[in-house]
Amino acid sequence: MPDTLATTHRVDDAELYFEVRGSGPLVVLIGAPMDAAAFMAAADLLAVDHTVLTTDPRGIHRSPLDDPGQDSTPELRADDVARLITHLDAGRAVVVGSSGGAVTALALAQSHPDLVHTVVVHEAPLQGLLDDRDALRAETDAMVERYRVGDALGAWTLFLESARIPVPAEVMVAREPQAVADERRWFLHEMTGSSNWLPDLDALRATPVRVVVGIGSDSAGEVCDRTSRALAAELGVEPTMFPGGHIGFVDDPAAFVTRLREVLAG
Repeated sequence: MPDTLATTHRVDDAELYFEVRGSGPLVVLIGAPMDAAAFMAAADLLAVDHTVLTTDPRGIHRSPLDDPGQDSTPELRADDVARLITHLDAGRAVVVGSSGGAVTALALAQSHPDLVHTVVVHEAPLQGLLDDRDALRAETDAMVERYRVGDALGAWTLFLESARIPVPAEVMVAREPQAVADERRWFLHEMTGSSNWLPDLDALRATPVRVVVGIGSDSAGEVCDRTSRALAAELGVEPTMFPGGHIGFVDDPAAFVTRLREVLAG
């Protein structure tokens, strides 16, 4: 197992926790709200021949904000990743983002194309690209309100129903104090900003950054399958299938990394 450097980097309004493994070309693995721990197994596999950066996004787990009530936006998170890439000074990066982290990756490709050469956008929840966007946004508002009034189970139930993800809501409700804090931040300060964000499609079509739109092979019919296909169509690229579902990199990191290596070599 490669050695891991775990440390923090101060930015204007937050202390960003990050981990670095391995050596070689830089690959960044990011989620939102998922923290660095979710990518640990995949990062270890990639670190055999890559420098791998993982991080807790702002406000999550070990990346505290000066203002805990600040909303998270894709632009803010993209700037954070840009600062970490610059701080490492390891060359232009491949950025692999999943879910809200995929939205971060798109924002990064738009605002900092000089720092990345490839972004793998795995299941970005870009509701605004769908014809039923208004209904989905109303569902998002409803689940956030349920959480705000203390109905975490109801919020998760509506989230899973809306996303078409077949997981019992009881399994998802956080119980550990840190998990509860991160869950609360996601529902109240991050979910709306990520799912309602719209990329600058003209900028992405014109960017020199290679944009790979990834979809889990087990995600058929889920909202992120639909949003990913809509994004690929807008960009004029074919979607790239990855093993597993929405969190395939957690469920089977070896298979996910094998596929990622194939994609990056293509």
